[in-house]
Amino acid sequence: MSVLAPRFITFDMYGTLTDFAIGSAARDAIEDVAPSGILDAFLHRFSCYQLDEAMGDWRPYEEVITRAFERACKSTGVEFRPSDPAKIFAAIPEWGPHPDVPEPLANLAEHFPLAIVSNAADKHADQNVAKLGASFHAVYTAEMSGAYKPRLRAFEFMYEQLGCRPEETMHVSSSPRYDLQSATDLGVQNTVYLNRGYEPSAPAFHTYEVTSLAGVLDILGI
Repeated sequence: MSVLAPRFITFDMYGTLTDFAIGSAARDAIEDVAPSGILDAFLHRFSCYQLDEAMGDWRPYEEVITRAFERACKSTGVEFRPSDPAKIFAAIPEWGPHPDVPEPLANLAEHFPLAIVSNAADKHADQNVAKLGASFHAVYTAEMSGAYKPRLRAFEFMYEQLGCRPEETMHVSSSPRYDLQSATDLGVQNTVYLNRGYEPSAPAFHTYEVTSLAGVLDILGI
């Protein structure tokens, strides 16, 4: 396929399109109980444990967040209060897009069918998508596929539902760990790393690197 004519442009949502404020929400939750100097270590562990929890069999996203939070507390000596991850999970559908997203995304939707593959809970996904300001052909969640990214099944389910081959798509994500390696492994040839500073660049797993969503328009000549 032409690099400028994908059948579908697929996106990660949380972090890439949605300003996924889980780190700041976790910081706010534990500031009153965290030992001095522990906050940064806690947030790093919490992030790592979320990835680790996503690698197993599917379980509700609230459980993934809670288990990761509890493990981060245990490993850093922070008091675990079940109400803390519950508040974080409840706040997720309120989070909206990064400022650079709505206008370029709406422009892309005028030229290509767009799809999302997300680790979002079903009950949250539609609320977050509605805040993005663009029309999507389809939104696929881990709850639908029975697998969280970075597991390959999450992507395979999306391609099956779209009725296309990975090679016929462009995938855009801010996460090499959750998205771009998996998409590359499955044969996506046009991968775009939207560098938001969350993870180090991994050039082996992306074709293009941009720093705002407008950069995708430039790649496609729009």
